[in-house]
Amino acid sequence: MTSPEIIVGVDGSPGAVAATQWAAAEAVRTGSELVVVHVYDWRIIGARAPIGGAYAEDAQARAGALVESAVADAQAFAPDVQVRGEAVLGGVAATLIVASTEARLVVLGSRGRGGFASLLLGSVSQQVATHAASPVVVVRGRPGAIAGPVVVGADGSEPARHAIGAAFEAAARRDTTVVAVRAYTPVQPSWGPYVGPYVEDREARLAAEREALEADVRPWAEKYPDVEVEAVVVDRPAAEALIGISSTAQLVVVGTRGHGGFAGVLVGSVGLHLLHHAECPVLVDRPAT
Repeated sequence: MTSPEIIVGVDGSPGAVAATQWAAAEAVRTGSELVVVHVYDWRIIGARAPIGGAYAEDAQARAGALVESAVADAQAFAPDVQVRGEAVLGGVAATLIVASTEARLVVLGSRGRGGFASLLLGSVSQQVATHAASPVVVVRGRPGAIAGPVVVGADGSEPARHAIGAAFEAAARRDTTVVAVRAYTPVQPSWGPYVGPYVEDREARLAAEREALEADVRPWAEKYPDVEVEAVVVDRPAAEALIGISSTAQLVVVGTRGHGGFAGVLVGSVGLHLLHHAECPVLVDRPAT
């Protein structure tokens, strides 16, 4: 059963503010309670003596004040949102991953405090997006974009088919369209001393890929008849195609794993490229467990 809670991780950074506002709007759209979570840790690993007392109390007070500020920001941005805040002692990524087991959705900014400014995605965002039990949205690019379609990558895998459904659901809530993108790599001409030349029929391959994409989209188009859908087939890398179209989208949806790669990696290379380079928020979809 899906939890009605949307969790947003905050740390006072501009990215967290954008994530809070995006999450607040999504909570109103879905009728969910928004839970603003700040994870902090006052313990210093390797300290020669126990550290606590006033130091711990100060850290707790600062964490509570940060949460109160984020809650107020969410309420100011979306007055109808139901929101509460929590300051939690622990490791940031691990705490949010555990919390995701009871959440409908986890929302994070693409960059938090600390680290190197030149990095496009924070380590916490990547860890949570990779290992969370729930869907995760990383708010990046144009976080306030409210125009444009919901874009979804579709490669014929089961996670991608589920992601198409998530894209239709998101589009229906936003009263917008879906653009389903299927990318493929053409077979290069080849021949050898014992093998005749092979040249792929480009039109036949394009037709086959389009037919496969339309078959994956059809059940969701029938379930959401009011959502217009455009099926796009391109003969270039999927990450390149999705990043390009993200410049005019309000959300890009990708499944946890597509075809290829290693089964133990929960987010494929296409998803990771989007988390680093997309020009709008990215939803890493996961089926409910």
